[in-house]
Amino acid sequence: MAIKNYSKIRMRKQDIVRRVASKDSDYSYCHVMGCKNPPTAQTGKGLNRLYCRKHEDHFERHGSYHKPSYRASEVNPYRRIALKWINMYESDPSISAAIHNVERLYQAAGPHIEAFRLRGLNPEARARAAWARLREKGVDPRIPLSIWLAIEMVTQRDPQSERSKEFKQVQAAKVIHRQASGTHKRWEHVGSSDGTVWVEELHKYPKSRGLVLRHIGEQLEKATELVVDRHLDSIMAEARQTKGIVTTRCSAIQTTT
Repeated sequence: MAIKNYSKIRMRKQDIVRRVASKDSDYSYCHVMGCKNPPTAQTGKGLNRLYCRKHEDHFERHGSYHKPSYRASEVNPYRRIALKWINMYESDPSISAAIHNVERLYQAAGPHIEAFRLRGLNPEARARAAWARLREKGVDPRIPLSIWLAIEMVTQRDPQSERSKEFKQVQAAKVIHRQASGTHKRWEHVGSSDGTVWVEELHKYPKSRGLVLRHIGEQLEKATELVVDRHLDSIMAEARQTKGIVTTRCSAIQTTT
């Protein structure tokens, strides 16, 4: 096990505190159009010289400083198309390899960890725990593959899309998080005096934000990249022929800008 250099850690903390206190920024306002909040580096509450705290939090949750996450109603039609396509051409070597790669993510995730026991774990361990929850629930490895393909399609069909890899990784990981759900416990207690039965329930969901989403998304992207390189165009062609798909929220975006 690696030995931590506590003197370097202490010096880094002191340097961060000094830089935050300096209130250094070249810009008076956040870089998001229309936002009048100052960057965190100017307020002495962070190191970001371009964005305010509100949009930093937005970036942590959505992978973009300004664009919101896609709704399930926007992604699910593409997921259905992708899953149907995967089942039709599963014998293709690149598709079977991608399915195997997702299965390896399941198997390499380690033991199943309850959601309420994640506190204190680093982002990589939390990402592994998400894959372990999928394995524990028996989620078909074709489902994560279809999720990544759906995110690729919906971003390409969105004329105002955020095309960065990080945004796609976060969007896919958020759907994975929903698939993995959380931990749900139920206990029945019997009163000692009158025999009354009462139920206690615990529902705990992991936070869907931060580096854990980046780890999950990056792992899924690597597992499925061969399918994207070889077959995304043909899947997109099939999606264009499918009626009833709502591609984006363009009208809603235009009315707010």
